[in-house]
Amino acid sequence: MPARLRPTAPIAADAVLVGDPGRALMLAQELLEAPKMSNHARGLWGYTGRTPAGNELSIQATGMGGPSAALVLADLAELGVRRAVRVGTCVAIAPGPRPGDLLTVLEAHAWGGGGAGAVTAPDAQLTARLRERLGEDTRAATVASLDILHGRGDGELPPYADEVDAADMQTATILARGRELELRIAAVLIVAESAAGDQASDDQIEVAGQLGGAAASAALLS
Repeated sequence: MPARLRPTAPIAADAVLVGDPGRALMLAQELLEAPKMSNHARGLWGYTGRTPAGNELSIQATGMGGPSAALVLADLAELGVRRAVRVGTCVAIAPGPRPGDLLTVLEAHAWGGGGAGAVTAPDAQLTARLRERLGEDTRAATVASLDILHGRGDGELPPYADEVDAADMQTATILARGRELELRIAAVLIVAESAAGDQASDDQIEVAGQLGGAAASAALLS
């Protein structure tokens, strides 16, 4: 039995990963017919069910930050997950992305207190399917993943500003840990805040989450 997750229903080989348990519930209701809660231990809500096309799919919350996500991913691998797409949120660093936009990750930099760390790429085939499904509703992006997102109060650009389009707290860790576990993983991120500091509304994030979740499901199951 895995150390963190305590599944009460079978876990599918394909999974959508989200940080927020509320987004897990929302996507389960959107993507699955009669979803069953497959985990509630530690507040990491997970759901499993069939899509309208009859495919098995799990949707699992990973919590906040890379360490939590890495532990959940290892448990999921032990439970039989082989492919996954992260549908998360990010803060834009480049001026182009607007609140509520979707960014498909092409490269993720692990950025810690000592500066830039390893660079990891997602699964190429899953990423290509994501971009095909989303079409004009996404743009390709490079992200920096940090333990703590830098604030904007002092007006200074973060040290990774010239290298990435956005920053988040999980993607690099998930991609790197997934590679270690021999999983195929891709990621699409919702812009929760623009480079200018404009915040996405709850409605914008929900609509983008639904769009990203549907594309993730289609990319995994096609």
